Amino acid sequence: MQTSRRFRPYRAGRLAVVIAAVVSLTGLAGAVPAQASVYGSCSISRCADARSAKSIWAGKGYPTSSGWYSWPDGKYNYTGGRFYNREGQLPAGATYYEYDVYSRARGAARDAYRIVVNRSTGVTWFSPNHYTDFYRL
Repeated sequence: MQTSRRFRPYRAGRLAVVIAAVVSLTGLAGAVPAQASVYGSCSISRCADARSAKSIWAGKGYPTSSGWYSWPDGKYNYTGGRFYNREGQLPAGATYYEYDVYSRARGAARDAYRIVVNRSTGVTWFSPNHYTDFYRL
């Protein structure tokens, strides 16, 4: 009995590592729902905030490198770099980049509000719920 007790914490820890690896390899942690909705215009709450963020990011030349960028309010905002449109919810054949809408202290956790920009055309989509829905700005 003592032998099996001694190994239980090890087994639980090993199981947690295996589960984390499977989630990481399958991409389940940040998966985008396959049933995202795409709308031709944006009139929901926070569209004005998304348009403001779009203007500020445009003024910065829509950076393509992920990282923290200074923001007019003295805080920072983050761009995650390229958005791959893996589920094909946005028009195909474009190269998209994703940018956060709301600024925060540098290094703080990100929220769910994003804009996704086709840098070739400037067409911008707002997602208030981390790529579950897209609204064209």
